[in-house]
Amino acid sequence: MLQPTALALLRETFPIEKLNGAIGVWGTVIGASSAGGPIVGGLIVQHLNWESCFYVNVPVGLIALAVGLLVLRETPPSPAAKSFDFPGIGLLTAFLFLLVWGLIKGPDYGWGSSTTIACFAGAVVALLAFIVRETKTKAPLLPLKLFRSVPLSAGPVLVLALMFAMYGAMFFMTFFMENVHGLDPIMTGVRLLPMTGMMIVGAPVAGQVITRIGPRVPMLAGMLMAAVALFGLSRIGMASGLNDTIIWFALLGLGLSPVMVGGTIGTSVLGAVMSAKVNSLLPARWAAAHLPALNPAQLAGVKSATSSASRRSRAAPRPGSPRSSPRSPTRRSSAA
Repeated sequence: MLQPTALALLRETFPIEKLNGAIGVWGTVIGASSAGGPIVGGLIVQHLNWESCFYVNVPVGLIALAVGLLVLRETPPSPAAKSFDFPGIGLLTAFLFLLVWGLIKGPDYGWGSSTTIACFAGAVVALLAFIVRETKTKAPLLPLKLFRSVPLSAGPVLVLALMFAMYGAMFFMTFFMENVHGLDPIMTGVRLLPMTGMMIVGAPVAGQVITRIGPRVPMLAGMLMAAVALFGLSRIGMASGLNDTIIWFALLGLGLSPVMVGGTIGTSVLGAVMSAKVNSLLPARWAAAHLPALNPAQLAGVKSATSSASRRSRAAPRPGSPRSSPRSPTRRSSAA
C-alpha cells in the first residue's frame, strides 16, 4: 500500500523533468533502509529475540504517521476513485496465499499429496476468477487493458523478476553465511552491505541517466549486471571464502538500481527448490563424509530444518543449540 502511494505522491509533487531524480532519491532511501535493516535486525535477534523484529514496527509506524501528517501535502481526489474492488482484492489475496502456502508447505505435505495439489489448484482457480472479475467490473483493481501496452507490461515483469532474484539471493546467502561459515546475524547483515550500498549509490545515478537518455539502456544494463552477479553467486561453493561474495553482491546492487525506479514468492519458490535439492543429496553426501548414520527421526529433523530455512537463517545461534554445534545435523545439512 505504501510504495505505490509514495510513487503517486512523487508524481504529483515533482515536475516531469525532476521526477526521475526524485525517484532516484526514493530508491536511495530504500537502499539505505535495506542496508540498515539486516544489521539492526541482527542486533535485535542476537540481543533480544526474533519476535522483536515485529514489535519494532510499532514505534517506527507511529513516527512515520506523525511525520506524514506534518509534512505530506494532500492531493486532490481522483475523479476515477469512485469505488473499491473488494472482490478483486479477495481473489488476488486468495491466489497469493494459496500459491505461497503450497510452495512453503509442499516439502512437508509432499509435492504429490492431495493437500499440496489442492493449494495449487485453488491458486489457479482464484487467479482465473480474478482475471474474469477484472474484465467484467466497471472499477477493476487492476485494469487488464493496461497490459496491451508492451512497454508498460515490461516494467512489472522486470521488477518482479529482479525482486525475485534479489530476495532469493539474500535468502540463500544469509543461510550460507550463518549456517556454513558460522557468522552471527549482525555480521551477516554487514556482509550484505556491498549490495545495499551499491543500491544507495546507483539509484540516484540511474534516475539522472534515465532522465537524459531514457529507460531502455539503463534497464538493459541493469538486467545484464544482475544476471552476471547472480551467475557469479551461483558459483559460490563450500571452499569459497566470504570475501568471494563481495564483488557479486556489489554488482547485483548496481544492477538492481535502475529497477528500483516479489520478494515473498522469490523466497518461497527458491526455498522449495533448496529443500528438494538437499533432501535428494543429503543421504549420499552424509554417507560419503563418513559421518555417523542418522536414524529416521534425525534424518526427518534435518530435512525439516531445510524446509524452514527462512526462519532458521535469521535466528541467532545460541550456545548449545544445534546451529552452534559443529556436529549438528542442521549445520551439516547446509554443507550437503
